[in-house]
Amino acid sequence: MGRTYKRQKTKYAGVFYIETTTNGRADKTFYIRYKDEFLKDRELRVGKLSEGYNVNLCNAKRNEILHKIRHGEELPKIANRQTKSKLTLGQVATKYFEYREVHNSARSNQNEKYRYDTHLKPFFDHKLLYTISIQDIEKLQHEKLKTLAPKTVNHITTLLGTIFNYAITKELYKGTNSILNLKKLKIDNKRERFLSTEEIKTLINEVKDNKLLYLFCLLSLSTGGRATTIINIQKKHIDLNNRTITLTDFKNKSTYKGFITTDMVTILKDHISTLKANDNILQINNKPISISQIQKRLKPILDRLFNDGLDVKDSKNRVVIHTFRHSFASNLAIKGTPIYTIQKLMNHRDINMTLRYAKLSPDSGRDMVDLIFKKIK
Repeated sequence: MGRTYKRQKTKYAGVFYIETTTNGRADKTFYIRYKDEFLKDRELRVGKLSEGYNVNLCNAKRNEILHKIRHGEELPKIANRQTKSKLTLGQVATKYFEYREVHNSARSNQNEKYRYDTHLKPFFDHKLLYTISIQDIEKLQHEKLKTLAPKTVNHITTLLGTIFNYAITKELYKGTNSILNLKKLKIDNKRERFLSTEEIKTLINEVKDNKLLYLFCLLSLSTGGRATTIINIQKKHIDLNNRTITLTDFKNKSTYKGFITTDMVTILKDHISTLKANDNILQINNKPISISQIQKRLKPILDRLFNDGLDVKDSKNRVVIHTFRHSFASNLAIKGTPIYTIQKLMNHRDINMTLRYAKLSPDSGRDMVDLIFKKIK
């Protein structure tokens, strides 16, 4: 005798489920009931929880059917086992990245492809789309959180969701996006750590013999540009006579001016002498470097110099490449640079983003507090 399944009611009339298993894991299969135009009882299987369905979606589907019955319209089709895509995530990802080549920059595509190959491919590349469950994605979150920051993990799951959406839009997949029910990880972007001038000297001395890292650190720490901004600096962006660099802010989609020191003018003058106008300043084997190539080389150095004993999740205190930007603004504030000047140099659209550095300014009130207590003593 075959196994019998008990139907479980939900909070919605006409929506119920049975408890099943998918790939050895607990699952739920949702059904809806309604009366057709001839007042006959009908029952339709909608889909599984692991496929992204839930009671709310099922109730919406049932209401849609009832609405069409009342107005004599053609009924919507319900996904069934015959309509499931037999494509794996890897096959869809290949099509997705081919599509991106037409609509996105080469650098953006390179970064996204690296993210897929490094983080998603080992988990899901061989899996059929409809078998990737919310539980599978939560497991991915858990594993990646062991070594990566929450923000980075969110980027990874967002890419997975984007590939799902591509498959649905291009009608390669008739199911739902499993990411829809995924809870994003909470992010605390308020980094408190910055490098003091002495720490900056230590870092520069450490990388001095590596021309690539030396230039990257000098440019980052003297302009405050994000890593993506720095690696995209070309010869034509540098004005040695006026000691300025035209920086591209890919986040705000704008350009702005940064400044370089007289010492850097000497270093850059020699470095760019053999480059063409459109050549990137930072290259490996005559090709523009990527974020991952810089990260791979700098991370061990930063960990050894500044992150010893710190938890990998301690984003507030760990020194990472983005700390260079934070250090630039922090040291400007400490030297008494007006907050609006810092805003301009950081290319902040909102002054509130810059005000976080005001507490480091000499006129922040810290000296006044010291003065009060000296008088009390």
